[in-house]
Amino acid sequence: MNRLVAMDAFVRVVDTGSFTAASRQLRVGQPAVSKMIAQLEERVGVKLLLRTTLGLKPTEAGENFYEHAKRAVEEADEAELKARGIGAALTGRLRISGAVTFARLHIVPRLPKFMALHPGLEVEMFLDDGNVDLIEAGIDIALRMGDLQDSSLTSRKIGRGRRIVVGAPRYFEAMGEPLTPAELVDHEAVIYDQRAGGTVWLFTKGTSESSVTIKGRMRSNAAEGVREGVFAGIGLAVASEWMFSPELASGRVRRVIADWELPPVDLWIVFPTGRNASMKARAFASFIEQELRADFGGREVSGF
Repeated sequence: MNRLVAMDAFVRVVDTGSFTAASRQLRVGQPAVSKMIAQLEERVGVKLLLRTTLGLKPTEAGENFYEHAKRAVEEADEAELKARGIGAALTGRLRISGAVTFARLHIVPRLPKFMALHPGLEVEMFLDDGNVDLIEAGIDIALRMGDLQDSSLTSRKIGRGRRIVVGAPRYFEAMGEPLTPAELVDHEAVIYDQRAGGTVWLFTKGTSESSVTIKGRMRSNAAEGVREGVFAGIGLAVASEWMFSPELASGRVRRVIADWELPPVDLWIVFPTGRNASMKARAFASFIEQELRADFGGREVSGF
């Protein structure tokens, strides 16, 4: 038994609550993980895990062992990388989570540059407009937008973007162009059914405020659906500017009611709770922050 590998497996079992989830992260069979844990328990001479109706949980001895094992695995990873030198390329797998459209438009196109710097690194993208459980999925780093619901996450804000009202020229030709927030009640909208979207919006202009409830016959829980609905001329959208940045530049969609402001949306880098950020994750965080800042002009990014 490779003791460090077995300790890594144990940490993942505790983090995920199951042998199956840990085996997916390690890319080995579930029986292999079970065998490693059994051998580890035999070696230390105590029971480390208990099976409950809610899954696997560590015993009292297991909880104490978990803290030391996690630190040992992390320190071994750090020591290996540092031994290669500060400028050494990263190796292994880096699991990144992000919203589908944001990743497609702003993250994936930048991956070739990052991967060229680290030819020994494999990148796995987990794309979902909802919030993935970072521990369960074995995510190293995530990019999230809006208000973070879980205050225990290790996070850093790297940008702030505008929300705007956009529509396709074909929609404006058929339905006209709203000039004020109040006029939106007479228009169709494609509604984004996520926490970053919704139907009620507060517009501000100086000291004036206007609260509007938009309506629409099409709703989508994914930004890709909102985009396609707008392109098809089904309705307007209240959306983050990053969602339509290529089309705003090309003229395929147009911003309206531009003299009124909407609440901005923040962009965060998030690391899994209870786990130190790996050198791979920290390297990618630094890289993507610099890339976005260079393209969008500063920490308070106005166009992501």
